Amino acid sequence: AITNCLNFGNPGRPEVYHQLSEAIAGIGEACNALSTPVTGGNVSLYNESPAGAVYPTPVIGMVGLLSDVRHATRSTFHAEGDSIVLFGECTGEIGGSEYLARIHGVVAGAPPACDLSAERAAIDALIECIEGGHVSSAHDCSDGGLAVALAECCIGNRDRLYGAHVDLAPAGAIPFRAALFGEAQARFVFSTSSVEAVLAIARAYGVPARRLGAVTSADRGLRIATPERVLIADVRALSDAYHDAIPEIMSRPALAADTVPEASPIMAGV
Repeated sequence: AITNCLNFGNPGRPEVYHQLSEAIAGIGEACNALSTPVTGGNVSLYNESPAGAVYPTPVIGMVGLLSDVRHATRSTFHAEGDSIVLFGECTGEIGGSEYLARIHGVVAGAPPACDLSAERAAIDALIECIEGGHVSSAHDCSDGGLAVALAECCIGNRDRLYGAHVDLAPAGAIPFRAALFGEAQARFVFSTSSVEAVLAIARAYGVPARRLGAVTSADRGLRIATPERVLIADVRALSDAYHDAIPEIMSRPALAADTVPEASPIMAGV
């Protein structure tokens, strides 16, 4: 079941009202497709600064039920030698991504298309794989795309880091940036010691799936090969950047009043 918090600007503005209306409609469509009841929610409106309204921000809180606690599945790798499998397909979509916002300072473009039937099929296939005891770890591909999901699988447990060697060469004509950081929907990356079993389940549900590579030791790093280049990252450096982000920011000297940047929709939203 879900609850929601809908954070928007002034609904008296036509564009903000449209954002709010479409967000509610989209949540309804997804809940119907996934058979997910809505227990309640709240709304926060008129979130604006002199620079404009906050970005439309519908927030979803979700609760699920495990019939067997043994099916609880972590998001981080925890076994060297496991195969890494991707459910779903990479696409050339890059609009509205964290990559564009963080690297290029651009908030633009159409977000990735959402096929709710494909979402349901991928979820059902993954659940069957988990209940069959075939999945060691599973992670969604959302903010930041596949490269970020793989990094989080390696470093999510700071006490036990892992590496990963993956090959995206079959990505075909998909641009390098989109293959790594595109946020295409209906995708999960997971580790397994039963790769043939999970690929067979994926076929039964009509879910695109392929083996990307394998989990390795942390000393071997995160290595992602694409048709254009090979990227190698030190997982300990990634872990420090990830886990120490807030302490590092909070330890910086305060900005002087005359150096505070002009308010932006992003800052207002935070």
